[in-house]
Amino acid sequence: MKLFVQIPCLDEAGTLPLVLAAIPREVAGFESVEVLVVDDGSTDGTAEVARRLGVHHVLRHTSTMGLARSFRDGVDYALAHGADVVVNTDGDNQYPSERIGDLVAPILAGEADIVVADRQTATIAHFSPFKKRMQRLGSRVVSAAAGTSLPDAASGFRAYSRGALLRLNVVTEFSYTMETIIQAGNKRLRITSLPISTNPKTRESRLFSNIWQHMGRSGRAILRSWIMFRPHLVFLTLAALFFVAAAVPAVRFLVYLARGDAGGHVQSLVFAGAMLVGALLCLALLVIADLLRTNRTLVEETLERVKAIQYGARPASHAVVPDAVPHDVHGAVPHDLRDGVPDAVPDTVPGAVPDDQDAPA
Repeated sequence: MKLFVQIPCLDEAGTLPLVLAAIPREVAGFESVEVLVVDDGSTDGTAEVARRLGVHHVLRHTSTMGLARSFRDGVDYALAHGADVVVNTDGDNQYPSERIGDLVAPILAGEADIVVADRQTATIAHFSPFKKRMQRLGSRVVSAAAGTSLPDAASGFRAYSRGALLRLNVVTEFSYTMETIIQAGNKRLRITSLPISTNPKTRESRLFSNIWQHMGRSGRAILRSWIMFRPHLVFLTLAALFFVAAAVPAVRFLVYLARGDAGGHVQSLVFAGAMLVGALLCLALLVIADLLRTNRTLVEETLERVKAIQYGARPASHAVVPDAVPHDVHGAVPHDLRDGVPDAVPDTVPGAVPDDQDAPA
């Protein structure tokens, strides 16, 4: 059994040593623990700090590509190198890395496919009351969409089994946290949570500039996931609202018509007709969304088989010495020097350079 701990980083040279120092090098149930740093276009030498501190697995984006892409590239790399469980933590030292053993325990016991740390946001001092309420509301909405119950759906400290990662597909460009939970719930993966206490705050979030931007982006991601996985609930609800909005003025017009005074109330009939058209459009969109969901299910089943072939063919014993970046990890390149021979940079990885080589101007 091999455990990979991946750390997405963006200019984390100052806090990365704290994170690495707290990561256990031995975890019960695993033969080895590997650390993977994903440098998302840092300009402060994060990759060099990781290498100096003994990290053998480093992916570096030549430009900032976002947290979701960093997570996806890290997962691809870890699976390609024999990971049985992948733990994701942050490079700002927000999460207690010493709890990794507790985080992976439910997966080792066969009780869960995904474990999400519960930061107990109500107890975090630097969270404003408004942010705490929004975190609770967001977690409830995500839990409803996923058909599960998670107190902290936005937490980035989580563990995934190999089987779960083979079934999940990250397509968002903002943050993977909401999307993977909703996907996992709708794919009947087992999800549980682990209460933790976070470390003191080291910096402001770089994922968003203010709470309103975060709410907007998270809301779009959640709405897209609802439409993707539960189109019947979304579009039938909208159709029902439009139908009610059509029925009220229509009944009003009919009442006046029965009284012989309908001439001055034609606008009610026009409004009712417009709302009825909206209801019919929602039903048409439901049919289209349902067909797309069927097609997406078939595509994802194909992707799952492709991943199983691609990642399952490599024995775990080969994970220590990577030979090349997997072809589907675009824009990232490993930083490993083994026996004095640098890893190859495949032609299919555009825009990527080894960490010891400057990008072209």
